[in-house]
Amino acid sequence: MADQLRVVIAPDSFKGSLAADQVADALADGWLSARPDDHVVRLPVADGGEGTLDVFATAVPGARRHPVTVLGPGGRPVDAEWLALPDGTAVVELARGSGLPLLGHRRDPLGAHTVGLGQLLAAALDDPATRQIIVTLGGSASTDGATGALAALGARFLDDGGAELPPGGGALARLAAVDLTGLRPPPPRGVLCLTDVDAPLCGPRGAAAVFGPQKGAGADEITLLDGALRRLAALLGGDPGAAGAGAAGGAGYGLAAAWGARLVPGAATVAEHAGLPAALAEADLVITGEGRFDATSLAGKVVGGVLGMAAVAGVAGAAAAGAGAAGAGVPVLLVAGQLGARPPAQVRASVALADLAGGVPAALADPRRWLTAAAARLASGDLRGAPPGE
Repeated sequence: MADQLRVVIAPDSFKGSLAADQVADALADGWLSARPDDHVVRLPVADGGEGTLDVFATAVPGARRHPVTVLGPGGRPVDAEWLALPDGTAVVELARGSGLPLLGHRRDPLGAHTVGLGQLLAAALDDPATRQIIVTLGGSASTDGATGALAALGARFLDDGGAELPPGGGALARLAAVDLTGLRPPPPRGVLCLTDVDAPLCGPRGAAAVFGPQKGAGADEITLLDGALRRLAALLGGDPGAAGAGAAGGAGYGLAAAWGARLVPGAATVAEHAGLPAALAEADLVITGEGRFDATSLAGKVVGGVLGMAAVAGVAGAAAAGAGAAGAGVPVLLVAGQLGARPPAQVRASVALADLAGGVPAALADPRRWLTAAAARLASGDLRGAPPGE
């Protein structure tokens, strides 16, 4: 390798283990232990799931956290927060107020709701500096189509007797009317919903069928929830078939249909705010990673997004230098907790923590140690001749 390299470290979180910024720090420590003269830039990334707010807080100078107590998905108060960026953007992470981990072991597929998300959105709207809201949609506990959030913002969801329905996706089976006259308007620059899935609202690829089981829904409950979401769509309108409409139990659909939110790929949006494209334009290589690399990693996830940006940055750099696009591309190194699929040819080398540690339990017991070891191993190798996956 060159005497001195410019290395960008842009991992996702390793779910259930370390946040993205902790992963980036461990990888940087390992790399610099073997190549102390290299210039290393830490740029943790996220795809809209849990931890995205922390990535924004790390990436954007001047970001300010605002603590709020909201109603959690099971009806108990939870401590949450939203993030104010200097440009007037508010970042609201659904998982902070309405996330599945907030229920502990008490799954409630029919009664869990997004009221806490709505209360976080209301808190952000109450700040006169808020001009735009970014909502990160991963990690939802419910399948309520964001009706809990919208109700917290002033919408009314009524049964055939005109009474307001209780929160939760199961209650939507009795939905007869929707009243949006009291719904608070979105901020002037609108709302972006960051998604890491392209699921539609309903059907075999929809919110209930695909994500209901992890929220505790059995076959009968999935059928009920899917029918309830169809009922909501028939009354609320919008585009239930849009990519990402099924994200977070249909929250993507509800916020788009009722509030005009735009559904956008989470990884690309976070990367832009973090300054990843600009950093890659000057990089000699990039290290990315996630807890498990598999076939889904290239479809809207952080690793796939980094690979795409690295390829574009390499082509742009080669063109600017007059070298043409042939063979261009910023080399990518991959560190994953587990490798469930063979990385693409663009990945110059990869390491699985489970392989280094001698198994998944050992890797999970001390992930920082093995991340550091993985990066040191990559930094010590001659990557110019390494085949993909080695």
